[in-house]
Amino acid sequence: MSSYLVRHRPVADPALRLVCFPHAGGGAGFFRDWPGHLDPSVEVVAVRYPGRESRIGEPLIPTMDALSPQIAAALLAETPVPTVLLGHSMGAAVAYESLLRLEAAGAAHVTRLCVSGRGLPAPAAVRPPRTDEELIAAVTSLGGPHAALWDDPDMRELFLPVVRNDFRLIDSYRRREDAPLLRADVMTLTGDRDPRVTPLGAQAWSTVTTGAFTSHVLEGDHFYLVPHAARVARLAVDPHGA
Repeated sequence: MSSYLVRHRPVADPALRLVCFPHAGGGAGFFRDWPGHLDPSVEVVAVRYPGRESRIGEPLIPTMDALSPQIAAALLAETPVPTVLLGHSMGAAVAYESLLRLEAAGAAHVTRLCVSGRGLPAPAAVRPPRTDEELIAAVTSLGGPHAALWDDPDMRELFLPVVRNDFRLIDSYRRREDAPLLRADVMTLTGDRDPRVTPLGAQAWSTVTTGAFTSHVLEGDHFYLVPHAARVARLAVDPHGA
């Protein structure tokens, strides 16, 4: 298996594969417990970006055009089974770009893109680089399971390069105006108190696909999916049955 992919629960003959893309600064371990929320026939795979966890010695990748083709190639090398991609925050944009490349390569087994905690990226001017203090302020304003680590100087020194890289990637990323429409269905998931994206703003994702579009609003902020992990996992697998 590619170093980009981590199977949190290997399944010999999966009926469905759920591929999860972490947020900026996040790692594959964020989804470690998700297999316990799903039927044993569902294989849960998480994307592990370079420069963190077991890949900490590898160079970080600061652009979407360099990152998403490598992830798409890793997914194309897997045995094709019905697959759902789910990305949270930055991971939603990475999942979308990876899916564009999968479909361009002829892959038809990805049936759904689940977009969590992110509005549709609009073609616009690239955001200027942020200072370290601006990065930390942006991250801490969103909360999340590791917000307190920024109070520890050693942890701050360890994680800041990863966050700096990921924000550079997402701040410089702009969706192509001529991007083809997806064939896969699209589902959005949004916290009702998310400061970054409103449920109405998430509706713009309906314009990127010829497939079905569904949306769900859950109670919480940008990291609403932490307390609602079980429901989010089940919605990703079946938008109408969770």
